[in-house]
Amino acid sequence: MWRKAGKAPDYRFTLANERTFLAWIRTALAFLAAAVGVDQLAPNIAPMLYREILVLVLSVFSALLAFYAYRRWRSNEKAMRHEAELTYPRTLAVISFVMIAVIVFVVYLMLRYKA
Repeated sequence: MWRKAGKAPDYRFTLANERTFLAWIRTALAFLAAAVGVDQLAPNIAPMLYREILVLVLSVFSALLAFYAYRRWRSNEKAMRHEAELTYPRTLAVISFVMIAVIVFVVYLMLRYKA
């Protein structure tokens, strides 16, 4: 089991790793809250198909981020236990791209289908 392998890291690093995990989870929750908000509070933002696509993208991305949060926490924990280098999170670029795409799509919907 990886939790017993290597040397236990300084508790401060373990706690920092947990705080980073929680930050990723908060980001996932924000995407999920946006999906619920669009679904429940903006029924007239666009035709149902576009609204459902937006809600689906936000919801799936939220689930993927939550999964990634655990994988990243575990990876960092393993690296600290073996005194290895931490990996660079390439996911930051993906999150930025998805946010830009969602924003552009929402602006398009608001301009195209304004009441």
